[in-house]
Amino acid sequence: MNTQTYSPGETTTAVATVAVIGLGYIGLPTAAILAGKGLHVIGVDVNPYTVEAVNEGRVPFVEPDLGIHVAGAVSQGHLVAQSTTPQADAYIVAVPTPFREDKTADLVYVEQAARKIAPQIQPGNLVILESTSPPGTTQRMADVILALRPDLAAEANDGEATVLFAHCPERVLPGRIMIELVMNDRIIGGLTPEAATAAAALYSTFCQGGIHLTDAATAEMAKLVENAYRDVNIAFANELSVISSNLGIDVWNLIELANHHPRVNILQPGPGVGGHCIAVDPWFIVSADPENSRLIRTAREVNDAKPDHVVAAVESAMAGHESPTIAALGLAFKANVDDMRESPAVEIVRRLADSNPGARIVVGSPFSESDLPEDLAAFGNVSLTGTDAAVDAADVVVLLVDHDAFREITPEQLAGKKIVDTRGFWRA
Repeated sequence: MNTQTYSPGETTTAVATVAVIGLGYIGLPTAAILAGKGLHVIGVDVNPYTVEAVNEGRVPFVEPDLGIHVAGAVSQGHLVAQSTTPQADAYIVAVPTPFREDKTADLVYVEQAARKIAPQIQPGNLVILESTSPPGTTQRMADVILALRPDLAAEANDGEATVLFAHCPERVLPGRIMIELVMNDRIIGGLTPEAATAAAALYSTFCQGGIHLTDAATAEMAKLVENAYRDVNIAFANELSVISSNLGIDVWNLIELANHHPRVNILQPGPGVGGHCIAVDPWFIVSADPENSRLIRTAREVNDAKPDHVVAAVESAMAGHESPTIAALGLAFKANVDDMRESPAVEIVRRLADSNPGARIVVGSPFSESDLPEDLAAFGNVSLTGTDAAVDAADVVVLLVDHDAFREITPEQLAGKKIVDTRGFWRA
């Protein structure tokens, strides 16, 4: 299927009820926006706390403006949450797709969702996979459903009733999800052209960006390519930071100077790469074609190794302190969110706690509602406190996340302390 641009009005959707399977960082915003357009949306999640929170109009994680959308949709009766999969006109699957120890995709949650959809699905229904996935996952999801429902097919054949299967990857940034879900272009790939068009009609109810139609495998690969591109560019910056440190060069000054070239735009280095996309998606490409993905693999290895360099820098700064106190500022994978998925900051604190049992590690967080991840809480030398308290107690201050709140830390608070600044926050 060649890429086409969908124009609203080419077809109308008969969808009145949408079941969104998985009410996480993508599923819940999508459910809230669809409900805000007057569709009846049933959110499905295995976590009882999430179901309860949504039905009370609350959001179980931090995302700007999402709470307003959820509260409004629930109060108007357009959004409800439950633990069981209902009958619906359309299903949007937005469940996790983590990777295994060998870096291949673990599709168990997609398959579980498919098995729960199968008994409920009716002829003409639309099933959309939003979860970021290796090429072929949408077909695999369809195969699971159709194996349980031999009365249905993905393509009309000998009078069989059809179900429409499509892939529509999210392309949003945490902290801006409610804006970017609406404004960003969408790529929609169908197992059939009819499925792509039907999915586009549903997304056109709220998407103001362009909607581009293709086949499912290409849509799956497009999302992976977007994040692998970003990962490769971040790896270049992170590798420069390691080289510059060894050569006694200020990497941020170096990048600033190099970026004065009209065709150079080097990104900023950091403590590694985290999040549900960039730290994961490139491995799906590597596993799909290991022999020809050498650059993508190397970029992943460079970024995965960056926490090692940060740990070494902190341990060097600790030298001379018998029982040092380390202030670790931030645990999220990026600024101004509480999302700790694949966060290099969490990994750095974990390694410091494990290899330095005599050190006291005080995590400073601007999110008062945040808790330590279970694996960090298990260490007796790690605790969570406010930012000022962490800095005041510290011999070594490690800036791991560039939260805006950390800009309120004054030079006087840092006086006399060793500083490991992974974000270039406190450059002289």
